[in-house]
Amino acid sequence: MAAVDDLQFEEFGNAATSLAANPDATTVNIEDPGETPKHQPGPPRGSGREEDDELLGNDDSDKTELLAGQKKSSPFWTFEYYQTFFDVDTYQVFDRIKGSLLPIPGKNFVRLYIRSNPDLYGPFWICATLVFAIAISGNLSNFLIHLGEKTYHYVPEFRKVSIAATIIYAYAWLVPLALWGFLMWRNSKVMNIVSYSFLEIVCVYGYSLFIYIPTAILWIIPQKAVRWILVMIALGISGSVLAMTFWPAVREDNRRVALATVVTIVLLHMLLSVGCLAYFFDAPEMDHLPTTTVTPNQTVAAAKSS
Repeated sequence: MAAVDDLQFEEFGNAATSLAANPDATTVNIEDPGETPKHQPGPPRGSGREEDDELLGNDDSDKTELLAGQKKSSPFWTFEYYQTFFDVDTYQVFDRIKGSLLPIPGKNFVRLYIRSNPDLYGPFWICATLVFAIAISGNLSNFLIHLGEKTYHYVPEFRKVSIAATIIYAYAWLVPLALWGFLMWRNSKVMNIVSYSFLEIVCVYGYSLFIYIPTAILWIIPQKAVRWILVMIALGISGSVLAMTFWPAVREDNRRVALATVVTIVLLHMLLSVGCLAYFFDAPEMDHLPTTTVTPNQTVAAAKSS
């Protein structure tokens, strides 16, 4: 057994010097608990492809957004189910209205504005505002045209409200329904076709009608040339929104089918705008035409000739 004097404390120098003197020595590194460990380099991060895919709206981000929409699990007969369709803030509505007024070539309206949160709030109130704008402007236009005529007596035509509501809401719901059914049918035949939900198509059609609200108000101007210029401008803006939105959904299909689909969409949109202008603003008012009075001499002359 070693003596007590042989047990001595030995002070070691720098670890680097000790390792240089004895390379085979084993060292243990004890870190200070208060010292923050240095960051160890990890595997290299990606090049940001996920962020680019999300910004560009590639298929991965589309699938994520579509899967996120499956959280709406309330039954369709409950109020909560329909409440989700109106869960949109003012900023989103204004942003989508701005996008429908300023279409950007090469940008998809659904992917840029709608897909993250499709809503029915904007389309519903846009259609309602357009109905009253057309009906009221049509009445005022008729009043201004006949203003100053002694035989004219102004009578408000409230039936124009119901007629305008039937036309606008039928167009905003039935045409998207037919288009959605057609795209689903073509998607079963051509696998690469971009698919839109029925709610997204209704949303696109609803916001594309916003341009007709100021146009209908300006249709009060009793000049046919001005009215037709306005309708062509509105048709060009809203028609381009529809064409640029639905062309990517059919461009992978047969060339003739794709062109016929886009042309049909634009023609139906043109029929709506031209029909509203012709019926509510340019239609002759038969009830207010001057009546022809028949004198007794004319009655006797007509009897003798017969």
